Amino acid sequence: MRALIQRVRRAQVSVNGEIVSSIEKGLCVLIGICRDDGPVDLEYIVRKILNVRLFDDDSGVRWKSSVKDKQGEILCISQFTLYHELKGNKPDFHNSMGPDAARSFYDNFLAELRKHYKSELVKDGKFGEYMQVEIENDGPVTIMLESPNSKNKAGSKGETDNE
Repeated sequence: MRALIQRVRRAQVSVNGEIVSSIEKGLCVLIGICRDDGPVDLEYIVRKILNVRLFDDDSGVRWKSSVKDKQGEILCISQFTLYHELKGNKPDFHNSMGPDAARSFYDNFLAELRKHYKSELVKDGKFGEYMQVEIENDGPVTIMLESPNSKNKAGSKGETDNE
């Protein structure tokens, strides 16, 4: 799994000109699911999203507080294009999980995130729909996470839990 996390002052997602979800201060998270992702990948990404320290603490010290610490909102948006490979100038998405399996996996991801946080603070877009996402970055702060198992499967490099 890949999660592109942006710290935001606000974010919203629309489908066909209609706002389907919005948040105030918190995280906007774009979620990519690899064709071989499993429960370990899901658990890793959920834990990292909730615990990565992207906010100042109450005394203003940077990088000391997580979205959980701040009781911020989280807007999750499925984005299969995070698992692209360029073939010349054309993107290829063969590393992304197929739509039916990905929908179920994404629903499990949301359920797990809500289980470990406040359900009412976790929002999402519309899986498989053409969406418009508006964000007001805070910083800007953007972090890419990738589950260790997914890195090995898709042949990419990135952060590990030990870094």
